[in-house]
Amino acid sequence: MTVLIGGGRGFVGKHLTKVLKNNGYDVTIISRQAAKGQITWSEVERNGLPNDCKAVVNVAGENILNMLKRYSDKKYVDEIWKSRVGTSKILANAIKEAEKKPESFVTMSGVGIYPPSKTAEYTEAVTEPGNDWLGKLALEWERAGDLPDNVPTRRVIIRSGVILGKDGGMIEMLRPVFKLFGGQKIGSGQQWLPWIHVDDMAELITYAIKTDSVSGVLNGVAPDLVKNAEFTQAFAAACRRPAFGFVPEFYMKFAFGPERAMVVLQGQKVKPSRTLESGFTYKYATIQDACKELVS
Repeated sequence: MTVLIGGGRGFVGKHLTKVLKNNGYDVTIISRQAAKGQITWSEVERNGLPNDCKAVVNVAGENILNMLKRYSDKKYVDEIWKSRVGTSKILANAIKEAEKKPESFVTMSGVGIYPPSKTAEYTEAVTEPGNDWLGKLALEWERAGDLPDNVPTRRVIIRSGVILGKDGGMIEMLRPVFKLFGGQKIGSGQQWLPWIHVDDMAELITYAIKTDSVSGVLNGVAPDLVKNAEFTQAFAAACRRPAFGFVPEFYMKFAFGPERAMVVLQGQKVKPSRTLESGFTYKYATIQDACKELVS
């Protein structure tokens, strides 16, 4: 039983590959370079899906908060879209053309599809996307993977929060800063921070592949709803460092540009209602448990 993973060499993809192999699956990775155990995106476009492909997963995506890239760089913006929307379209087309359809097609999206708010509470039942650039990106990202009604492949969309893991993402940047200088909240610290541990994300994707009753949208966030200031306190405590002060909003806007800075300066209160109802169990359900593992 083969699972085809777009973006399998990335932060989430590496963890997902490990979990899938531990569950007895063979894994084929789609990457830009051909190598043992992986194929290229152009090969998928040309030759379609590999034989005996039980499931297709797409976790590909250029890092939105790359401080070395400017949002004014058109090439970088195009890569953000292409790496999400373009790759999902390639996989959806390959599924539509496959003689033997995979059982499931699992794609990532982001909680940025929900409008930023300090008071609104979002579950998977919310269908009205935000009108900012992140909401538009997430909407197109999801639409790119749509399949016709006559294709029997089960479709799952996981709207991910901030993914926490010691070997990538936000924590890889924050951990040395927290350990040296202590923790600082971002802006007011009152913005919601929907989050999930990378191990739980890998397990959730695997659960979606294995569980025939799972379909549609799942919020890929932990059930512990916290604000940025609460995360800062928890992670600083796990690092055995104080939490004091804040990073001014103008600095974030200078570092990332006004559009991308909104990713961390604004937030959404997102609940994993359908995820919990599906029977999925979290390993790291609280921010304290997650932070302890992140610094272990």
